[in-house]
Formats: sequence, structure tokens, C-alpha cells
Amino acid sequence: MHYSISSLKQWGSAMVFSFRMDRRSGVASYLQIVHQVQQALRLGLLEPGDRLPTARAVVEATALNPNTVLKAYRELEHQGLVETRRRHGTFVVGTLGSSSADSPWRAEFAEVAARARAAGLERDDVVALFTAVLEDLYPPKETDATQHQQL
Repeated sequence: MHYSISSLKQWGSAMVFSFRMDRRSGVASYLQIVHQVQQALRLGLLEPGDRLPTARAVVEATALNPNTVLKAYRELEHQGLVETRRRHGTFVVGTLGSSSADSPWRAEFAEVAARARAAGLERDDVVALFTAVLEDLYPPKETDATQHQQL
């Protein structure tokens, strides 16, 4: 399954993070938010100290139920990735494995991607192949599947 960050935009001196929801994916909306924040952390797009959008802003941008957004933020808090500060907002406090330029794996993945491109594969083909390999090697967590079935 592929999750993507909708956008990070410069607004004044702060970066504004927004979510893109895929209602056809079959993945619960709150999990899509959780996964997008996790992915942004891995990519270095979000760092400790960054503020997430308010639940109200996410609701307005995505037309989600406020409880869905709050559930996602609570899950991120439970994972130790964010902290909600009353009257100030929700802030990133944790990190995940990085895909930054200094990662030894990045160079290897870049080499494989370059070979695939040279062989004529389109970006979507490479993403689909890599996703299939990941799904084979890393089956969905029992908790994600169980949570999705309960919704």
C-alpha cells in the first residue's frame, strides 16, 4: 500500500503539512493520517519540534469527522511520535528511521532505481514492484488488519 504526503508548503517561516486522503484505499482514514506522519518523519519532512495542523484544520481540509482526526493524533501520541500541548497544538517529539542522504541504504536503493529507469520502467512500475516486494517481506501487522476489520 502506498501512502503519500499531499504537500509541505512554506507559510511565513513555518512549514505547513497537509494530508491527502484516499477514500478508495480500504485503509481507515485515521490510519492514513498516522501512516502519512510516519512517512514524513522517515523522509525528514517532519522533525521534532514541528507542529502538526490543528484537528480543526485537518477536518476542514479533508472533510473527515473530528473524532477520526483526534483518533489519529492519539495513536501518534501513543507511539511516542507527537505530544499534544493544550492551547498550543500537537508537536512532533519522536523520530523514525530516516531515509536521509546519509543512510547507507539510500545509495543502494538509488542504484536499483537508476537501473530500473535505464531499463525503461516508469516510476509507477518501480513503485508497484517495490511495494509488492515489501508486502512479501513485511506482511501487514496483525493490529493494523484487526483495527481495519473492526471499523
